[in-house]
Amino acid sequence: MISAVVMPEPDAPLEVRTFPQPELEPGAVLLRTLGSEVCGTDAHLWKGQLAGVPYPIIPGHVSVGRIAALGPTAAADQVAKDVSGAPLEVGQLVTFLDVYGTCGRCWYCTVGHATTRCPERKVYGVTLSADEGLLGGWAEYIHLKPGVHVISLPDTLDWRAFLAGGCGMPTALHAVTLGGIDFGDTVVVQGSGPVGLCAAVLAQLRGAGQVIVVGGPEVRLDAATRFGADAVLDIGTTTPEERLAAVREATGGRGADVTIEATGVPSAVPEGMRLTRDAGRYVVVGQYTDAGEATFNPHLDLNQKHLDIRGCWGSDVGHMYRAVQVMARYGRQFPWADLITKEYGLDEAQRALEDVAAQRVVKALIVP
Repeated sequence: MISAVVMPEPDAPLEVRTFPQPELEPGAVLLRTLGSEVCGTDAHLWKGQLAGVPYPIIPGHVSVGRIAALGPTAAADQVAKDVSGAPLEVGQLVTFLDVYGTCGRCWYCTVGHATTRCPERKVYGVTLSADEGLLGGWAEYIHLKPGVHVISLPDTLDWRAFLAGGCGMPTALHAVTLGGIDFGDTVVVQGSGPVGLCAAVLAQLRGAGQVIVVGGPEVRLDAATRFGADAVLDIGTTTPEERLAAVREATGGRGADVTIEATGVPSAVPEGMRLTRDAGRYVVVGQYTDAGEATFNPHLDLNQKHLDIRGCWGSDVGHMYRAVQVMARYGRQFPWADLITKEYGLDEAQRALEDVAAQRVVKALIVP
């Protein structure tokens, strides 16, 4: 039997349950879990803040493991391959895109080129039920269904280093790409969690002239400074007016060329609009769950500013693949694993979830 953490329902204590070893279909993969991240989405799931979740679930949507077994291959088109087209092998170190079942045929997939809005998409650890099997990362093994996008980890990228970025890195990569950061731009990142920290690093790699991180608590702002932020603004000790004045002082009175919201706090959005210069770009990536409403002045904050606002929802396999390559290439400049505050066993998952929800850690991992 295989042990896994189960979230029975919102606000209920996590449980460790046992599951039978899955019977693999042609093209499927059984992954022995090395580690799985604990992220803000898991805290939102625990609070019931995401619609369409089929509780009970096995949390954990970005994970790394070694291939323990492969499904039968009666035909050539049933051979499990990674996204580069190379056949997978037992013992191989891999990660995978948590999104499963994107149809590739609907309007969003084919015409809109927005696969993250495909109505058929499911997400490991989020919208796949524990009643269907080992479909989340907080488990000793993970059942990768046929069609899951598997990405091999290069030898130069330690699996812990990759999970230090976790889902934050491909999500931030999506947001930074949408932001169109140019050489010399001033970039403000709202939020100092994993998405915000990754966005601050990627902004540097895109050639930003200066990067300012707005967030808290101190442990996360310290990480932002260690990873290259030119300035940090603590939301616990500054007012919105003081933060606006600081950003304008750093930009000749204009405001940021690009601002990226990665907080999940609705009131951050109108503030971010004001932190951005006229004709600047504002990318909203942190509002992944419905945390409430915020108000802004459509004349002063949007129209008169000629502001370009871009919504960013999740990530696709291209973002995940590129995140792996970026982390492997720049591991010497950015010691990713330093972002990991603590690792937890399966029986400590409740504590891990509470620590992340309370922002006591920068990055937490479940290591079965």
